[in-house]
Amino acid sequence: MAHRHKTINYIEFPLTDSTATKQFFTSVFGWEFQEWGPNYLSFSGAGIEGGFNGEDNTPVQMPGVLVILFSDDLETTLAEVKDAGATILRDIYSFPGGRRFHFADPNGNELAIWAEVAE
Repeated sequence: MAHRHKTINYIEFPLTDSTATKQFFTSVFGWEFQEWGPNYLSFSGAGIEGGFNGEDNTPVQMPGVLVILFSDDLETTLAEVKDAGATILRDIYSFPGGRRFHFADPNGNELAIWAEVAE
C-alpha cells in the first residue's frame, strides 16, 4: 500500500484485552487482525488501517483514539510541527515497521506522525 505524505494514515486505539478485542471486532465487523507481540494488534477491513496499542499500559481515557498521519520525511515534519508551535509529547522513537513521534495540536489533541523504516 502506498502512503501519502501528510495525510491521515492510521487510527490507533488503546488496548487492554487483545482476545476480547479481536473477538468483538471480528464477529461484529469482520475485521482481520495481525498480532505484533502480546500488546499490539493491527487491523484491516475497517476502511482505514489501524491498531490497538497496549505497549505503554496507558489507561483508556475518553476519547481514547490516536490519529496517525504519514510522513515521507519524519525529521523535516517534526521540525515543521515544532516551528508551528506544537508541543512535542513524545520525540521520535522506533516501533516494528517504522518510527514516529507524538504532538499536541493547538486544541490539546494528541496526534502522531510516522514514517516507514528504509529497508
